[in-house]
Amino acid sequence: MLDLNDVALFVQVARSGSFAEAARRLDMPSNTVSRRVQQLEEQVGTRLLQRSTRKLTLTSAGEAFHERCASSVDGLIDAGQELMSDTNEASGLVRVAAPADFFDFFQMAWLAKFLTQHPRVRFDFVLSDASTDLIAERIDVAFRGGPLRDSGYVGRQLLSAGSNGLVASPAYLEMHGMPEQLADLAHHHCIGFAHAGGYVKWRLKGPDGLEEEVRVQARMSANTAISLRKATAAGLGIALLPSTFARMDLRAGLLVPVLPHYTCEGHGLNVLYPSRRHLPMAVSAFIDLVMENIVEIGASPAVVEFGRAK
Repeated sequence: MLDLNDVALFVQVARSGSFAEAARRLDMPSNTVSRRVQQLEEQVGTRLLQRSTRKLTLTSAGEAFHERCASSVDGLIDAGQELMSDTNEASGLVRVAAPADFFDFFQMAWLAKFLTQHPRVRFDFVLSDASTDLIAERIDVAFRGGPLRDSGYVGRQLLSAGSNGLVASPAYLEMHGMPEQLADLAHHHCIGFAHAGGYVKWRLKGPDGLEEEVRVQARMSANTAISLRKATAAGLGIALLPSTFARMDLRAGLLVPVLPHYTCEGHGLNVLYPSRRHLPMAVSAFIDLVMENIVEIGASPAVVEFGRAK
């Protein structure tokens, strides 16, 4: 296999007209340049340069080889220089894996502002609640709920797990009444991530610290927390929601806590990327954008926190 460095040396010698001038431009010893071009000739099995005491000239084989190689060598040099310049400016395509309802809580206006500030950045969003192989799918950064696992990726937590709690709309409770204990949920319309049999199973920790499991029929099921929140606010039933998603509706009075002393640990939000080394500036800038906005949402105060009245 040809050494591409030797090919680049040959192109430089052909343009310079001498080993000495090429060596000066490359800041290398002249005899090193001469030796490596000779090695290249041995590899290709033909003479590329005619040497004399006065000058160097290309052989017919050398002319043909130079014509084929020169533009490719220039392209490689340009590509390397462009990459080096890009390290000082966010640019390029960023592939983002995120939950299906990512843009229900991450505002497009934030993304639009980011793209205005970084006009050379492009995005490709892969929205799914399924886990993603970051390497195989060429994902630059992923946002996922749940505990951080030892997946071989670099990860950090953006939002703490917090707690999940039961909520309902005031209109629903006015029509169906407020449950007084977990067993009462069997007589209520419930909304959640349903199992195959069409039922919802919640495992909740009570005020005494003990866990209790309640199984109720799902009047409606969905596979995203945002969908459940909207259905609950519309008065379709009682749901178990993450505090980070419910607190804005709680503060606005669109939702109220149900059995607030029964909670379970939430999932939080994590950011993952394949490697900490050579993280592109566009990726790190986007992570900063998400942290700045999502963390602000997650840290906003609520009138009521699940498990504790304020």
